[in-house]
Amino acid sequence: MAARFLYTVEEAGRLGDFLRRLGYPQGLLASLRQGDWVRVDGAPRRMIEPVFPGQQVEVVTADRPCPLTPNGDLPVAVLYEDDWLWLADKSDDMLMHPAAKGFDDSLGNYFAACHPQAAFRPIGRLDRHTTGLCLAAKDRLTAALLTARPPQKVYYALAQGFFAEKQGRIDAPLLRCPGPQITRRVDSRGQASVTRYQVLAQGDSLSLLRLILETGRTHQIRAHMQYAGHPLAGDRLYGGDCRLIGRQALHVGRLSLRHPHTGRGLCFTRALPADMRRAMAADNLFSPEAETDAPEPF
Repeated sequence: MAARFLYTVEEAGRLGDFLRRLGYPQGLLASLRQGDWVRVDGAPRRMIEPVFPGQQVEVVTADRPCPLTPNGDLPVAVLYEDDWLWLADKSDDMLMHPAAKGFDDSLGNYFAACHPQAAFRPIGRLDRHTTGLCLAAKDRLTAALLTARPPQKVYYALAQGFFAEKQGRIDAPLLRCPGPQITRRVDSRGQASVTRYQVLAQGDSLSLLRLILETGRTHQIRAHMQYAGHPLAGDRLYGGDCRLIGRQALHVGRLSLRHPHTGRGLCFTRALPADMRRAMAADNLFSPEAETDAPEPF
């Protein structure tokens, strides 16, 4: 599959500098020099050659077909799609990619059924039991641009206990724990990790949180909430109580971005899933935000 992008030069300079100003990362420019095509007014040009106002720059990027087994029967709701982006609502107990060869029950397998000629390129990943908004790019250029300028995600979670401070910032480095399980713990030798949280409502034993990640580490929210003394409800791996919900109560309820090609601002929301609402009801925890799509982030 090939994707084509057309731009108009607004100021004179080198072709490579023009593409960098558009957000093309250096690694992608290097690959364009090695085998794909960049044309100016229909003729091939090198990155060091000049371009002038009014000229048309065309970038063509080739992609490999999706190697995953297509499975269009999975419970996936596609919420938005255009020539470059694909946004879906991931349900509980679904991996982003197949667990091993021969498995076809991941979000990537559903994407392969929708777009067999495009590789699955998710922008950020969610754990198997985390629900909510998942964005994927349909080509490697769009993926590179979104990786360089990631969308902002707002997470909603049910954490155990009461918070003395209604909002805060957890700045604690995370290190992978030894052993076969992919778990993290706070350790000074780990990677810098920062999570911001706000308490939206409290019940008998649970608190509804809104969270934004300043860094994107594996299990960051789950490990940080355990470290803070408030593990997520249902999170067996990090010491959560599973009586009200059987998986970590974590959901991506809002995703916003600047479209990498059109420049248009996009914002998507998804209300809390049924299992989190049931846990809230059982805990006498009520919040209007659970009844509608997620509001503006703090």
